[in-house]
Amino acid sequence: MSNLVILCVDDEPIIRDSLLQQLKGAFRGEYDCETAADAAEALEVIEDVVDEGSDLVVIVSDWLMPGMKGDEFLIQVHEKHPKVVKILLTGQADESAIVRARAQANLHAYLPKPWTKEDLIQAIQTGMDTVK
Repeated sequence: MSNLVILCVDDEPIIRDSLLQQLKGAFRGEYDCETAADAAEALEVIEDVVDEGSDLVVIVSDWLMPGMKGDEFLIQVHEKHPKVVKILLTGQADESAIVRARAQANLHAYLPKPWTKEDLIQAIQTGMDTVK
């Protein structure tokens, strides 16, 4: 049986740490959690996850990151992995980026920073319900 993986992408280490802590506390081993500091690193992590035979099921991504914006990253991921649940978690995204991600990456949810643990967990759970 393959592992189910949630990938959190944010250039702020404190945000990645907070996300990991919240996800591990909420899901207690149901999902493996990976992190990346930007889109380029996230694409490498995705490749590693797939190569290991695990299933990437959720991406929680910031929008304003060095190199590639979150909407562009999620669109790129969607082209290869359309079933992955995509969540944009950011305080910086403009409305056009959110609209573009919804249309071109099948964005499941947009959560503004600061987020609540409850909103994050609910977004992941409702997203997983849509792919089961």
